[in-house]
Amino acid sequence: MKLVISTVVLLALTASALAQPGQGDAKPASSPRPGSNDKARDMVVSRAGSQASGKGPAQFFTGSVRVDPLFPAHPPSTLSGGQVTFEPGARSAWHTHPMGQVLIVTAGVGRVQRWGSSVQEIRAGDVVWTPPGVKHWHGAAPTSAMTHFALQEGANGKNVEWMEKVSDEQYGK
Repeated sequence: MKLVISTVVLLALTASALAQPGQGDAKPASSPRPGSNDKARDMVVSRAGSQASGKGPAQFFTGSVRVDPLFPAHPPSTLSGGQVTFEPGARSAWHTHPMGQVLIVTAGVGRVQRWGSSVQEIRAGDVVWTPPGVKHWHGAAPTSAMTHFALQEGANGKNVEWMEKVSDEQYGK
């Protein structure tokens, strides 16, 4: 019985708070006034398959690579993301990101390397953070494909600076 009474009191207090002006409003105080153009504040749902997959350009990748754009930057944010699948032995060229990059490995086994460091193995479930301006590459292991989400922000209209290709010796074949 005490539980029923407590629930009724809690519901009554909640209803009372919502009925007071300025309390419990669905929109934050910074919301546009009714009738104003608030299209810029609409949520955007990017439907699966709504953006075409593409082959990773040979000037930036070695081997067979598929790039699936997930979302472009939505100003004022500069964050964009894509899903990249590397067939066995495939890899990116050396590159940097002005604001850094996060890789979330979703399938397979891959490799990542920072300039001047040793190659590291990465697996499904691993998350890789590369700080801004750090020269690096990433790709699949020699005998396993690897897929990851790549998330990066842009600066001055760019989110990547491509460099030379990773040699077979650097890759560790």
